[in-house]
Amino acid sequence: MMLQMYQAQRHSHSEFVPIRNLKYHVRVWGAPLPETAPWVMLHGWMDVSASYQFVVDALARDHYILAPDWRGYGRTPGHSGTGPDVDNFWFPDYLADLDFLLDHYAPQTQVNLIGHSMGGNIAMLYAGARPERVRRLVNLEGFGMPATTPDMAPRRYASWMDELKKLHRGEIELKSYDSAAGVAQRLMKTNPRLGADKARWLAQHWARQDERGQWRILGEAAHKISNPYIYRVDEVQAIYRRINMPVLSVEAASDSLAFWWKGRYTMDQFHERLSAVAQAEIVSIENAGHMMHHDQPEVLASLIERFLD
Repeated sequence: MMLQMYQAQRHSHSEFVPIRNLKYHVRVWGAPLPETAPWVMLHGWMDVSASYQFVVDALARDHYILAPDWRGYGRTPGHSGTGPDVDNFWFPDYLADLDFLLDHYAPQTQVNLIGHSMGGNIAMLYAGARPERVRRLVNLEGFGMPATTPDMAPRRYASWMDELKKLHRGEIELKSYDSAAGVAQRLMKTNPRLGADKARWLAQHWARQDERGQWRILGEAAHKISNPYIYRVDEVQAIYRRINMPVLSVEAASDSLAFWWKGRYTMDQFHERLSAVAQAEIVSIENAGHMMHHDQPEVLASLIERFLD
């Protein structure tokens, strides 16, 4: 019996853009539309740009959509190829990469930003740093991190150094799989709401078969290294106060924060932070988890299209 695989309805093509000594992979749906802001879709941690395919397919009409693979994810390398492999990734680099990307694709026009999880955090910080470049913003569970205090800094730096040593000893790595089916099973284990047909399709983009026949996740192990600096909510709030465009904040009814942080960081605290944004609308999606773009792509597509239009 042949196992069914999801069939993409709107096909993308790949472009490789020179950005900060890297060949950045950008997935492109559609073509530029006159006097229309392009959509820029930003994926989350340990994800890839192809993850948005189900939402793109569910849109009511065609749009010009750009979706990069962040450095060290998907088909974007983590280093230039001429120097040593990187052993750490720095969050501000994502903002700079996005800035260069927009210089290439939209130097004279604003864009609509859509970001999921880590991509949502990047979108929010970028919108506060460069508000003139963003027309509207959709944040899909880009919650940020729990508040910290300065006394946490010494242990954080020590942990960072310890993790770097573990990486260089080969103790931090990403699991490989014997087949694409094994990758699909892993995706469904992480997200029980993900259908088998979509999992099989995602597996082909989320991992790649190496010369030994193993399927390896398209993400570098160095992404698992903790950042050495503490998360400063006061800085984030100062950035949020500079966000002057309309923002749609979409969250899953399942309450991801309660699941992850066990009371250390709550949805009420996130909403309090979000109150610093002048024009923020909050919407909740039923029957969806953190990977809402996989769980409810039709509902999410309708929300995004309504808001951006």
